[in-house]
Amino acid sequence: MSLKKKYSRISISIIFGVSLACASFIASNDRLFEIAKNLDIYASVFKELNKYYVDEVDPKKAMQTSVDALLKSFDPYTVFYPEDELEDFLLMTTGKYQGIGIQLSEINQKHHITFIESASPAEKAGLHIGDQLVAVNNIRMTDKTEKDPALLMKGVANSPLVLEIQRPGAQSTQTFTLTRTTVQIKNVTYYGIIQPGVGYIQLDEFNASAAKEMKSALISLKQEGMKSLILDLRNNPGGLLTQAIDICNLFLPKGSKIVETRGKIEEWNKSYEGLNASFDTETPIVVLINKNSASAAEIVAGVLQDYDRAVIIGQKSYGKGLVQVTRDLPFHTKIKITTAKYYTPSGRCIQAVEYKNGSAIIHADSINRIFLTKNGRKVVDGGGITPDQVFQKSLQSPFILSLLKQYKLYLYALSYRVKNPTISPAAQFELTNSDLANFENWLAQSDYKFENSIHSQVKSLMTLTEKNPAYASLHQTLLATKANEKLALHQEIEANQAELKQLLSQEIILHYYLQLGVNQWSTLHDPVIQAGVALVQKVHTYQTILTSK
Repeated sequence: MSLKKKYSRISISIIFGVSLACASFIASNDRLFEIAKNLDIYASVFKELNKYYVDEVDPKKAMQTSVDALLKSFDPYTVFYPEDELEDFLLMTTGKYQGIGIQLSEINQKHHITFIESASPAEKAGLHIGDQLVAVNNIRMTDKTEKDPALLMKGVANSPLVLEIQRPGAQSTQTFTLTRTTVQIKNVTYYGIIQPGVGYIQLDEFNASAAKEMKSALISLKQEGMKSLILDLRNNPGGLLTQAIDICNLFLPKGSKIVETRGKIEEWNKSYEGLNASFDTETPIVVLINKNSASAAEIVAGVLQDYDRAVIIGQKSYGKGLVQVTRDLPFHTKIKITTAKYYTPSGRCIQAVEYKNGSAIIHADSINRIFLTKNGRKVVDGGGITPDQVFQKSLQSPFILSLLKQYKLYLYALSYRVKNPTISPAAQFELTNSDLANFENWLAQSDYKFENSIHSQVKSLMTLTEKNPAYASLHQTLLATKANEKLALHQEIEANQAELKQLLSQEIILHYYLQLGVNQWSTLHDPVIQAGVALVQKVHTYQTILTSK
């Protein structure tokens, strides 16, 4: 090659490189100019509205509305937290809040206590699920000074709170004086030996103490003789990525690759490994998931599946493979931004929905890619974690959904407790046929409203035949059918008896023994838990699932 040609190529390369750099610089400047221009336009719009709009403009409300609309065009997980909502943010990340440990629901225009944390100030003071809130610190709920009683309940730790309560069946109200405290929401809501040698852990959250609680439960179960484990992640919405990593590390050797994050900012991309010595790499594990298991719960299930460390049972999970980071903003505000996707050790990203320009595009199963676990088993990406053994729960019937929506199971449990001050221990509680008949009679006499598809058809036909003499006899027949609504109610209860018994039993137990009692009952009656127990007791079948290609 001649010297002239060599320098010519070098010159072309330099010019091309400089051109790219200039183009990049210009593109960057253009983008910054567009941002500045549009922010200036926005500020001018706001200024004109504030000056000339017919009514007073609330700056805080207007800004919140515009920010929410902006973030809505990205994805559901990119969220702005104003100063007055930081408590909700801290609750999500730390699992702590200052209060008395109750949840309220508005039922028939009245505020009811529908959940009480175990060992909380509310439980220690003697409050019951079903108690109706009459007044908070002498502010009556009938007064319109404060529509949301939850705001009245808030306050710093160690401050007093006076509640006036109307208890079902009581003639007069009761007054309770409590002291607010820092309530820690537990991640591990229940654990125990549920069959000889079979341990069970229900993990409901992934806040800052999740891994610590998991390890503590595992130590206790080992001391009680655990030989296999059922880890229940159903309805777990996820939480902190770090906690998911640490929990996986409990079951995988130190140095095992656990998860990788990849996003637009290259220096933020990271591969996470187990940093600690494992707790247990041998005990057989079954992980339970369902359609509401998401994010960090899917990481734990997916990682243990990739390493063939556990058999996954249940329904396909939610499919949230996105990672968020929190950034501080001025005036004590924050923003949570989706910055990356996470990938399990096999290379899977389980994100089921792509968000582009405010639109959600659902992954088609046909484009899901196949990956291999450590033992060579096939797994797929793009749509949640697919269980090794699918245990598909049937959809709830319109009848059951209507009962839940109208709080009929909850309201019946109130009347049940008035008539039955005590019941048998939670694990031994059994709803009898007589109880179910009493529920049917109670429901028939209540203001319950339900119309199944047959009733809807009858109603439409009645409208058509009512004014047509040619169909007078048919109209009379339809009238008789409509009149027999009690029989229709009985038929719905008969058709849904198994699920109704389960839900009603859990609701009644909750009123007497709180969530702990429900968990104790469920470990003996839940068919998915029982399927997990059956599998870990069949060692050959368990091993075959994990080694079969």
